[in-house]
Amino acid sequence: MNIHSHSAQSDEGLIFKVNPFTKKIVFTGCIILCLTPFVSPTVALLLGFAVAQFTGHPYMALNHKGTSLLLQFSVVGLGFGMNVHSALQAGKEGIIFTIFSIIGTLVMGYFIGKWLCIDKKTAYLVSSGTAICGGSAIAAISPVILAGEKQVSIALGCIFIFNALALLVFPLVGHYLNLSQSQFGLWCAIAIHDTSSVVGAASKFGAKALEVATTVKLARALWIIPVAFLSTFLFKNPSKKISFPYFIILFVLAIVANTYLPAIAAWRPYLISVAKAGLTLTLFLIGAGLSRKILLAVGFKPLLQGLLLWVMVSLTALYAVMHLA
Repeated sequence: MNIHSHSAQSDEGLIFKVNPFTKKIVFTGCIILCLTPFVSPTVALLLGFAVAQFTGHPYMALNHKGTSLLLQFSVVGLGFGMNVHSALQAGKEGIIFTIFSIIGTLVMGYFIGKWLCIDKKTAYLVSSGTAICGGSAIAAISPVILAGEKQVSIALGCIFIFNALALLVFPLVGHYLNLSQSQFGLWCAIAIHDTSSVVGAASKFGAKALEVATTVKLARALWIIPVAFLSTFLFKNPSKKISFPYFIILFVLAIVANTYLPAIAAWRPYLISVAKAGLTLTLFLIGAGLSRKILLAVGFKPLLQGLLLWVMVSLTALYAVMHLA
């Protein structure tokens, strides 16, 4: 169940009406371009968004699964550029912020959703996506609460819109406020929803920011398990089916291998380059999935809930990393 399944091959709302072959040529050309060093993660996201509006995505039905697998592959690859000791330090720094921000976001999301009279499951998915790790949290929690297709689509639409904005805005704010790389990485991990945008924003800021952001964000993603378990009781689902993000184990193994296996050193630059190229391509695919139909389907109230939550979390986290970290 995902945001893309109901809009697979529709050309409704496209600026240019092109035949399927031309659509595939344009799309393939953009993919090749994103694999070159000339396209940054931010540009890739914008390029994907432009494709979604002008010529359309020829493989929309496969987009959600493709972005998920590609992101997991890229995150594991980035682990080969990290060290166990600094990763543990980053994880310890972020755990207190993680606990308070997740609980606070879920509570605020409940009251904002009630205030705006939003459907209970939609509001909960938007809150969970904001609190933990964006689309991954929504994908994991939606079957647990028996959410419908439209509820999932609305929540994912909100999250993807703010992910795109964060990728553009956060590095600008970080530089303007002269945040250190550790501060910026921690802020990204707490305040940006999806792992792809967290890594994309942090990679623009520096290697240390990337390490802190990735480690804290993936530690945060493990909170899918207790939140999903709690959700089974809140929404009275007797099946209690919960999915575990297994790729995080591979990420940890990659860090361990990089730290303790000297033979990895010769391959490290190539592994990291491939991982970063995969991340850039992931962001292109995310942008390409944001069709006009999907954007219009979100609706004002869920979008307002997502915006209020995101602003509150971002400002609180920014204050915390600047004055408390």
